Amino acid sequence: MVRSIPTVDFELALSQDPADQAMFAQKVGEALHDIGFFALVNHGIDLELIENVYSEAERFFLMDTATKQGYARPEASHQRGYTPFGVEHAKDNPAPDLKEFWQTGRGLQGNEHDHRYPANVWPTNHLPNFESCVDGLYNNMEALSTIVLEACSTYLGHEASWLPEMTQRGNTIMRIIHYPPLDAHTPEGAVRSAAHEDINFITLLVTATAAGLQVQDHDGSWIDVKGNHEQIIVDSGDMIQNLTNGLFTSTTHRVVNPGDSTQRRFSMPMFVHPRNEVDLTPRSEFVDMTGGKVRYPSINAGDYLHQRLQEIGLAGKE
Repeated sequence: MVRSIPTVDFELALSQDPADQAMFAQKVGEALHDIGFFALVNHGIDLELIENVYSEAERFFLMDTATKQGYARPEASHQRGYTPFGVEHAKDNPAPDLKEFWQTGRGLQGNEHDHRYPANVWPTNHLPNFESCVDGLYNNMEALSTIVLEACSTYLGHEASWLPEMTQRGNTIMRIIHYPPLDAHTPEGAVRSAAHEDINFITLLVTATAAGLQVQDHDGSWIDVKGNHEQIIVDSGDMIQNLTNGLFTSTTHRVVNPGDSTQRRFSMPMFVHPRNEVDLTPRSEFVDMTGGKVRYPSINAGDYLHQRLQEIGLAGKE
């Protein structure tokens, strides 16, 4: 029997009762250790804000191709602004994903831009409310991610600040994805998002506007992830898997093509990244907890990200 991904109540994290907080950390840790995914309920982010961002995104993606291309930044490995349809593909899968997307990072710190990362791009001339809506959701999502990472740190036997400190002024990005309706020109073998694992520490996904997300279980079967905007789907990525020597699982997932080819789909994942200089070498305590053998390489977060961006077609080969 195919199971569902676990559900974790965010109200436990906000409780003043230490037992509730400990239960939240335990449930988060167990889910990421087992299947690598869970659904966070009662997350507290304003549902109207989420709807407003989706509305702004739809307005942007329905603009003509030439206008959207003006916001593309291939020189920044598409890490900010617009990425056209068919550019990205899954690692080891040459068929392009059937999506286009927009990416934004942390806003200005005071009046200074952090030059380690690309500057944000905004379609202000065409959509004057886009920046305030998207930036507002980004800030809410990042604050939520910090609390989830505190729970992860506690579960892993560290101070609550351990993982959040690694992400302070990190290269966290929020992606707004548009999966257009399919047509006769869809390349053979292409799907909306081929089976892959996320690159980063953790991902927080505002539940999409249509079904399609599937998570691979231990036996190779696929779990349909259902939900609504009252849930945020959380998963652990390759970087935290590397750091914990596989104690936290980076699970394969995909977005399948719809039965109704006219259906379009939007989703908004936030990819939470550590700073580029953070060392992802598997820590000795986790090596001991996972069988005593080092299973992942010694590499820093910046090099890891650049390597993967090359593998999925967003960064050029050097």
